Amino acid sequence: MAERRVKVGSSVGLHARPANLFVTAAKEQGVKVRIGTADGERGPVDAASILSVMGLGVKSGEEVVLTSSDDEQGEAAVAALAELLEQDLDAS
Repeated sequence: MAERRVKVGSSVGLHARPANLFVTAAKEQGVKVRIGTADGERGPVDAASILSVMGLGVKSGEEVVLTSSDDEQGEAAVAALAELLEQDLDAS
């Protein structure tokens, strides 16, 4: 199992545009990835579902956990998505 913890860099958290960019990237990974809050109170949910991701209510600076049960492609997928989440996706 691939797993990565990351702090959300977007100033608005995972809402609207940042969530859409994240979900689009998750769909492109070719493996199923899940996202949940690091405290375990919300999620994990399907990272490719905009409603599920926005429903987490993740705020700026909050730590999330990305997981994939696919070991080979999963590690690359969670690494790519973690790198994306660290950026302020609302700034561009």
